[in-house]
Amino acid sequence: VQPPEKPLQAEEWKKLREDFQSPEIFEEVMLNSMIRCNSPIDVAKSLLTHLAKRDGDVAYNMLVKYLTLCVQQGQVAEILDVYDIMKARFKMLESGAYGLLIRGLSNSNQWRMALTILEEVRKIMIPSRTCYEACIKAASRHQELKLAFELYSEMLAKDVVPTLHVLQSFFDFSRGMKGAELQKELFGVLLYLRENQIYPHRTFMQSIKLWFESLPGGNWRGRLTKIKDSGQCPVCNHQLEDSNLTEEEYTHLSERIIKDVIHGADTFRKTSPQ
Repeated sequence: VQPPEKPLQAEEWKKLREDFQSPEIFEEVMLNSMIRCNSPIDVAKSLLTHLAKRDGDVAYNMLVKYLTLCVQQGQVAEILDVYDIMKARFKMLESGAYGLLIRGLSNSNQWRMALTILEEVRKIMIPSRTCYEACIKAASRHQELKLAFELYSEMLAKDVVPTLHVLQSFFDFSRGMKGAELQKELFGVLLYLRENQIYPHRTFMQSIKLWFESLPGGNWRGRLTKIKDSGQCPVCNHQLEDSNLTEEEYTHLSERIIKDVIHGADTFRKTSPQ
């Protein structure tokens, strides 16, 4: 379905619906097409107005689709209007709608409203990664790094795994900034990568390099290199730790497995090296 280029009157929407091969799903298909074509907001709005007049209200899934289009175009006033409508009509929303609202508002001058919605989500469910990361990036962009790291810590505490993109943003937004507490937090991110054997991609690696080199009073220099088979860095001659277990570590591990898993009460509990 090709969306119209300008808003239509009720009779025009009615005629398009009647000509459509499956009239019962016409509005849903039309809104999906508008999202795909990034149609003007007033065109979508005219369809919702027609629906409201015809049916008395607009269904939840139609509002979510309209919200998707508003977020896609950064239409902050419309996002807030949709939120007010949904809040008045539904006791709670599903995670996808909350994610859209938070993502749309966090990229605007109303970013603190995204934090308010995040607080609302916390009361009924564990916020999704999208919700957390949109708020973290918004706080970081506005130099509210203490808040950003609080949200990051909360994510980890709730077993919500952050993407590399949001971890990289910490280093990008902290470049050239002073503060022992901030450095401690960023070293904590590096430790998280190390402990979980997560390897930064080249862009992320460049962000880490530039952050180190920007530290006030520091004299850091970063260089791309390849580690030798021996585990030694050819630039600084540092010897990387061996990932193989020593005989003592292996013995200790096997004894713990025999004691806790085979003989103990942990038989059906998921285990990991941590």
